[in-house]
Amino acid sequence: MKGKILTGAGLLLIAAALLLTVYNIRESDRAGAESEEMVVRMESLTAALPERLETEKKELVPEYKKNPEMEMPTVEVNGQECVGMIEIPALGLKLPVISEWSDAKLKKAPCRYSGSAYLKNMIIAGHNYRTHFSGIKRLNPGDSVVFTDADGNVFSYEVAEIETVGGYDIEKMEAGDWDLTLFTCTNKGKARAAVRCREIEE
Repeated sequence: MKGKILTGAGLLLIAAALLLTVYNIRESDRAGAESEEMVVRMESLTAALPERLETEKKELVPEYKKNPEMEMPTVEVNGQECVGMIEIPALGLKLPVISEWSDAKLKKAPCRYSGSAYLKNMIIAGHNYRTHFSGIKRLNPGDSVVFTDADGNVFSYEVAEIETVGGYDIEKMEAGDWDLTLFTCTNKGKARAAVRCREIEE
């Protein structure tokens, strides 16, 4: 009798694990589709920027270089204010970056956690979905990361190092003189994988 109870309990645990796996896959697919839709919408919006911005882009010194303390501009996409897009060619990723983070927003797309591309201290958080930041743990030093702001200014980076940070160690996450940091949960969710990047000056 005891063996039957244990077998039944084991089968229930396996079924629960399978249901959780299916749920996680569906959440990842949903988030990926939503992010992809946001990227398409964002590209169409930035392609239609006023001529004024095109003129500013051609200036020798862009506005953000004259005033790096300025707020990063945003563009509204599907009800979310986005500061730009992040591209990681090694992972085949191109994702919008929402200007402020919250748990609800992270389910839609990566979010700016803190900092600014203009001040060379931006930190971007992303969920561990396979369609979002799950793959950043596999990046290697030298891999390319590109951020394009809402005005079309392009910032090119390369991965310098990857480190594991405690799940609640905010001080360590924000420590160091990094131009860009991307982070996500590890698979068990108790720590964070932080990808530290240096800007490639052109």
